[in-house]
Amino acid sequence: MTTQEYNKAVLSLSHRLYGYVFKSLRDEDDANDIVQDAFMKLWQHRENVEVEKAKSWLFTTAHNALINFVKKHSRMQSIEGSSYLEPSENSNSTNFELKEVIDRCLKTLPEIQRSILLLRDMEGYSYEEIGEMLKLNESQVKVYLFRARQKMKDQIKDISNLI
Repeated sequence: MTTQEYNKAVLSLSHRLYGYVFKSLRDEDDANDIVQDAFMKLWQHRENVEVEKAKSWLFTTAHNALINFVKKHSRMQSIEGSSYLEPSENSNSTNFELKEVIDRCLKTLPEIQRSILLLRDMEGYSYEEIGEMLKLNESQVKVYLFRARQKMKDQIKDISNLI
């Protein structure tokens, strides 16, 4: 990968990569850090990454960093007794917006299901592309996506559990 190809990848992929990470974390600074680290790793490995596979490589790297970040913070959370990624209890049921309900439902999904749901429904990637990014076969992606959608549907039907 040349410098020009790397710069093109940064310009064309940074917004989508940030959106994917931000939807999982809901924290701008942490999302920026993960995206920046993914691009830094791409630069460091540019000689080994084919230009055609840069998008998949970046999303895989960001996904792995996201999982590590969540694991690290969940360990810190149990030590400190704080609720880092938990939704706030300040809002009451009358002023819930649809976006807030969806965000809360997303947070209850296992990480792999949330990632696949976001990549497919929010980012528009194909089953094959998602499988390549997350090292899954196409049928596994479909199963995880089905389960994620089903869980979201069940939770939205019973909104009282989210409040």
